Amino acid sequence: MRKDKEPYKILVIEDNLGDFILVSDFLEETILAPEVVHAPDFKQAVEKLTTTKEQENYSAVFLDLSLPDKSGEGLIIDILQLAKKTPVIVLTGYTDASFATKSLSLGASDYLLKDELTATTLYKSLIYNIERFKTLTRLKESELRYSDLFHLSPQPMWVLAMEDYRFLDVNEAAINHFGYSKEEFMSMTLYDITQEKYFGIFECRMADQESMDSDFSSLVQLQVKSGKWIDAEINCNLLLFNGIKAEVVLANDVTERLTHLNIIQEQNRRLKDIAFEQSHVVRAPLSRMMGLINLIKTTQISPKEELIQLLDYIERSAYEIDDIIREIVRKTENLKQEGDL
Repeated sequence: MRKDKEPYKILVIEDNLGDFILVSDFLEETILAPEVVHAPDFKQAVEKLTTTKEQENYSAVFLDLSLPDKSGEGLIIDILQLAKKTPVIVLTGYTDASFATKSLSLGASDYLLKDELTATTLYKSLIYNIERFKTLTRLKESELRYSDLFHLSPQPMWVLAMEDYRFLDVNEAAINHFGYSKEEFMSMTLYDITQEKYFGIFECRMADQESMDSDFSSLVQLQVKSGKWIDAEINCNLLLFNGIKAEVVLANDVTERLTHLNIIQEQNRRLKDIAFEQSHVVRAPLSRMMGLINLIKTTQISPKEELIQLLDYIERSAYEIDDIIREIVRKTENLKQEGDL
């Protein structure tokens, strides 16, 4: 049989020397060079686990439920508290089988019946629970990072239940921005703060949860506690929240941005009007002036009264151009005063 070459360091908390030797022998059958540490009672187990360096180096802890100086639920709880970074596997006899099952609910990774113990079952339990513990640790770290990102985000965020869009959690930024207390949020659904014309968006997602995109964004209008409606860009992502199908939503208030865009659009419209006047309205009197000047240059005009009349037409066109230019300047100045240019 090929032996596992990984450098396992295992703490066995067992008062029965024969059982300890049996566990050690089984481990040596499947692992090339296991480092097996023995603690015959609770006091020595505490000593082995209270040194930070030692605790971090243990691959796993095998725990007998009945020690001379401690046993039962209190023993489980204390060892789990000491071995926070290590999977704890309970070793028990048949008489303790019911409590061994309960130990799983207390946080133990697994339990093995001593009378059914073999080298193979011991090794499989060891490997499985080491990997499972690593996975659970990564998951907890990921959940903690998510919690930090959620609650410390400067943007309003909340978690909604997919079945009815009730609020399951909100961050501090949402409470501050929208004005509702957390208790008020928890008593409401998203429908309570959304314009009715947007209800169809959420109802479609509720009805088609299986095929809908995990990422979703939309522009909606939401109501703050003061009664004011704001424009908000919501970005939604699916997640499982405490066993409930849910969405985490980031609500970005874009009211000012949209207002600014509307101002820019109005500015562009008015600039187009000015451009039209420059390119069309000015052209009419200018064309008349150029035509009259060309007529004077190329034609022998007499009597003098006709020449004076032509010059009068030119003068009127010049005044008309002057009025147009003044109107363009006035409109441009108005835009400047309004802060649009």
